[in-house]
Amino acid sequence: MKIQTIGFTKKSAKVFFGLLRTSGAEILIDVRLNNVSQLSGFAKRNDLEYFLEELCGMAYSHRPDLAPTQSMLDDFKKHGADWATYEKRFLELMEQRGVEDSVPQELLANAVLLCSEDKPHHCHRRLVAEYLAGRWGGVTTKHLL
Repeated sequence: MKIQTIGFTKKSAKVFFGLLRTSGAEILIDVRLNNVSQLSGFAKRNDLEYFLEELCGMAYSHRPDLAPTQSMLDDFKKHGADWATYEKRFLELMEQRGVEDSVPQELLANAVLLCSEDKPHHCHRRLVAEYLAGRWGGVTTKHLL
């Protein structure tokens, strides 16, 4: 199984949808907690679902169970918690939620995980992909940049 990831910030719609079109993925899994913010531009839930179908022939699914809690986000983004602390807390949350059992593997087969960060190294979408790869085995990850 291959899980791909992508962030939408610092990408034009042309680049973003071009990467998705050439990815070969069949579904985009939105792992953001808040997917309707005006700051999301073309990646707001309803617009994104429309563009994915029209431009890429892809399905859309929102999985907030693969997102951090609001307090975790606030601690990291607003209160200066370091990445190592955020990462530890997020991985503990994934374990508590038991996402390796509650998320169907077939949903993520040939999928792209979406979050907002432009690069994966400080984004939870990478942590989700790595967590599931470690639990499921036989999973490779590719980050669409």
